[in-house]
Amino acid sequence: MDFNKIKAMGLEYAEKGKNAAMDLAEKGKTQALLVNEQGKLLKAQRQLGALVYSLAKGKEENQPLVDKYIEMIDTIEQEITRLKATLTPVEAAEVDYEAPMEEAEEAAPEQPAQPARKTCPQCGAPVSDDALFCNKCGAQL
Repeated sequence: MDFNKIKAMGLEYAEKGKNAAMDLAEKGKTQALLVNEQGKLLKAQRQLGALVYSLAKGKEENQPLVDKYIEMIDTIEQEITRLKATLTPVEAAEVDYEAPMEEAEEAAPEQPAQPARKTCPQCGAPVSDDALFCNKCGAQL
């Protein structure tokens, strides 16, 4: 009889361990998705800023393109909010993404050295490799 109790307890603990491992794996996936979305958000915000700057510098306006970027940023922010809602506040705080200033400074000198090879399929204008929309015509890439 003692053996059956021990066996039952062992099975119970094994099941609890399995469930805990599955929960941790799911939280890890969610945190990875969250970090990915935060990276997308930073990239889109940088591109929007660069677009607004280039439009202002050239004394041009392309409000539909700016609106597309803003809509895309809103969508990414909604996804981040949805993912954070599935995590505890402590877990969500662990994955808050902040771009290190050193990386941003290192990336800036490299960009001018690399010519943009990607072109817009709509108008043929050269665009940066990480651009989501064409700066000239506004077509989605």
